[in-house]
Amino acid sequence: MPPNPLSARQIGTFSKNLIDASFLFERPHIVVWCQRRGPVTQSMTTTSMPDGTTVFCIQPAEAKVLDSHIEGYMTNGITVEPGDTVFDVGANIGLFGVRMAQRCNGDLRIIALEPIPAIRQCTERNLSAWNDATVLPYGVATEVGEATFTYYPHAPSLSSAHTEDWNGQDDAMKNAIVGNARTAPMWYAKLFPSFLAGLMARWMVASPETYVCELRPLSHIIAELDVRRIDLLKIDCEGAEEQALLGIADDHWPMVKQAVIEVHDLDGRLDRVVALLKANGLSEITVEKEPALQRTLLSNVYAHRPRGRS
Repeated sequence: MPPNPLSARQIGTFSKNLIDASFLFERPHIVVWCQRRGPVTQSMTTTSMPDGTTVFCIQPAEAKVLDSHIEGYMTNGITVEPGDTVFDVGANIGLFGVRMAQRCNGDLRIIALEPIPAIRQCTERNLSAWNDATVLPYGVATEVGEATFTYYPHAPSLSSAHTEDWNGQDDAMKNAIVGNARTAPMWYAKLFPSFLAGLMARWMVASPETYVCELRPLSHIIAELDVRRIDLLKIDCEGAEEQALLGIADDHWPMVKQAVIEVHDLDGRLDRVVALLKANGLSEITVEKEPALQRTLLSNVYAHRPRGRS
């Protein structure tokens, strides 16, 4: 296994937060400047994963939970092999890219999109150890533009341009908090009392910050970077998953071999995403809910093209 990012010189979502009371004491803040947009409050630090990999993050406990979800993406026929090209749309701090690069001994092209400046600092540090990793400062849409993103310093993986997707779903958020605590990799998280879920939910979204970030269709990026194949398209972009797929031009769809997508199923979105994948040849599809998310509207969609039967 290649060196982890730190020694080589670094889950938005309600579905991937460790609900850990220790969050309440992890709030050192510093101010940096970003892309002429003004000051960015952030608190980049490092933490170690169970296997010893050291990563840059904002909330260490959250990073451990994000890491624990990655193997769940690599099921239902989803694979990554040396030499592959992986798109990570909604990369957060870049852990998915790190783990895929480790699987392939660094022989992997990674294109990671993360629009939130404070989070993207971690993405860039985490992926800097890998020679063929590109981190882009974009959200996704069907056309070039801008959008206002809400960043939650206490729970960065909840950050989104589509926070309205959770309006009226207070119980779902509480259920996600309790579910993630029960399935978290740290034993002490399992002791989190469910009656505190409402208080924790309010704390997680306290002190939000907003940033105007650039949007790009995926086909714009494919053309700009001269991408010839996408062996795995991973999308976890907090409400923009359908727009991400609609931003792929017809002539680019044949290069997409596999996809794994977190879908927030509002107003039939899940059915539309599945139909769009099937219409573009990714007809082998499985839809699953993670154990922690059984009482939410979040599902994972796994899709790939038909393969020869042995």
